[in-house]
Amino acid sequence: MSLSVGPSSGLLLVLMCCPLLGLVQSASSNKASDNAHPHLGDSDPERCMRHHFVETITHPIYKCNSKMVLLARCEGHCSHTTRSDPLISFSSVLKQPFKSTCSCCRPHTSKLKAVRLRCAGGTRITATYRYILACNCEECS
Repeated sequence: MSLSVGPSSGLLLVLMCCPLLGLVQSASSNKASDNAHPHLGDSDPERCMRHHFVETITHPIYKCNSKMVLLARCEGHCSHTTRSDPLISFSSVLKQPFKSTCSCCRPHTSKLKAVRLRCAGGTRITATYRYILACNCEECS
């Protein structure tokens, strides 16, 4: 797990040049680490993959400078097939008669990141979040 703080994280460098955001997204969405579901081809634009977006972080109570950060979310389709298999029981009471299987687009790997906000009076407050590195189709729970 990596903890990155402030400008040394490299995150703010990307934000200073917002036109690069489209370049970052298109370059990362073609990586094999996005782990598209094997039943959906890599060419499917709606497959499960990481999507970047910019968010402004502000403190809800204190008067601090806000900062823009690059975040990622997992979004897209996994297998369209879901199953419900009957369960066999040796009891007259069958509480859950079926086992259902489906697949959801979820974060596969992520890292902890931090941003320091400068507040009134010279204090600094650290906001933390998880930055998604790769998405994968995994069993829903």
